[in-house]
Amino acid sequence: MSNVFEFVAESRGQSGKGAARRGRRTGSVPAVIYGGHSEPQMLSLSHNEVIKHLSHEAVYSHVLDINVDGKTEKAILKGVQRHPAKFQVLHLDFLRVNMSEVVKVHVPLHFINEATSVGGKKGGIVTHSMIDVEVSCLPTVLPDYIEVNLSGLDIGDSAHLSDIVLPAGVEIVALAQGPEHDHPVASMMASKASKDETAS
Repeated sequence: MSNVFEFVAESRGQSGKGAARRGRRTGSVPAVIYGGHSEPQMLSLSHNEVIKHLSHEAVYSHVLDINVDGKTEKAILKGVQRHPAKFQVLHLDFLRVNMSEVVKVHVPLHFINEATSVGGKKGGIVTHSMIDVEVSCLPTVLPDYIEVNLSGLDIGDSAHLSDIVLPAGVEIVALAQGPEHDHPVASMMASKASKDETAS
């Protein structure tokens, strides 16, 4: 995997809303790292650095290096709390990972060949039902994103979870729950222009 992300943090002794508010006023983001075989640990990170990291799509589906007081732990980002009105991150949740144990992570979907698809050439419009999908795999094979090839999609067709070609060692969590969870991820709809052309 490319792009290794490192979050530099300091341990935060105090917990609670008051301590978190004081930290935010000084440009810090409160966070917690939990899971694995260790106790949860309260953290504090630089807000500016956090914003830079979160601007990369892959950070949400990537094994991260969390450097706490000089000691590095592997983790994935499980939660981001943002201010509803301000450009501000209020809190982060990190989940420790063991590189030899399977993890479940939401990975972004990248849709390709929309314009050159069968339906796209007829003026069809693609609607997306999902923008990401939860996968299960070892951290070592966790993809930054998963491509959904729409080249064969005609007007009236849908691409489902089972149509996605997955990297080796990666499974879609929903499909493991049964065929009734094979949900559509994208559909090709006729545009007004293509309808008018058909009618004429």
